[in-house]
Amino acid sequence: MKVNRLMFLFKLCPLLFFSCFVLFAEWKVEPVSAAPAALPASLTEVLQKEGFKVVGENGNVFCEVWLRATPLPSAPLEDSATLAVPHGTFMGVIHFPNKGADRRGQPIQPGLYTMRLSFFPQNGDHQGVAPQRDFLVLTPLEADADPNATPGFEQLTNLSKKVSGTPHPAVFSMWKVDSEFKPGFEKMGESDWVLQAKIGDTPVAIILIGRAEA
Repeated sequence: MKVNRLMFLFKLCPLLFFSCFVLFAEWKVEPVSAAPAALPASLTEVLQKEGFKVVGENGNVFCEVWLRATPLPSAPLEDSATLAVPHGTFMGVIHFPNKGADRRGQPIQPGLYTMRLSFFPQNGDHQGVAPQRDFLVLTPLEADADPNATPGFEQLTNLSKKVSGTPHPAVFSMWKVDSEFKPGFEKMGESDWVLQAKIGDTPVAIILIGRAEA
C-alpha cells in the first residue's frame, strides 16, 4: 500500500510543480498575426486577423488565442448565464506550443484546439465553480472544424474529454463584460489571469490561466 501511494505521489509531482509554476508566474499578452496554417479555411475565414500570445517572464509561450471575428448568433438567455448565445457556438481557437492546463488543472497536450461555448449543468456537482455558467470548452481540431455547428452538451462534453484525457471536459471560465470593459490581460485575485477582448462585437473576459476553487 505504501509503495502504491509513493508511486501515485511521484506521478503527481510533475503536474503539481507545473501547476504552481503556471499560477504564480507573471504573464503578459503580445499580439500575434495570422492564425496557424494548419487551421482549415473554414475556421480561418471567421477568425480575427490578429490573435493574442500569452508569454511568461522567461519568454516561454503558454498559449496563443484567436477569437471569432463574425458576430455571435443569438438565443434565449439561460439561467445564470451572461451570454445569450446558442450552446456549442464556435468562439475561437487556442494553440498550446507546450503542455498546458485548463481551469481545473487538467493537463492539455501541445496542439491546436477549437473553443466552443458551453453552460455547466445546474446541479450540486458544479456548485461554487463560478458565479456564471458560461465556459469555453476545448475540442480536438481534427474532429471539430465546422464553425456553424452547435453541438449539444453531451456531444461537446464527449469531444472535449478527448482533450483532457479525463472524465471531465477541458474548460476555461468566461463571461460577457457589461461594464468597465478594459481590453488587455491582467491578474485578478491571487492566481487568475484574465484576457478581456471581443468575440465578434461582444466584449468578454476569459480566464486563460487560473484554478477553479471548487
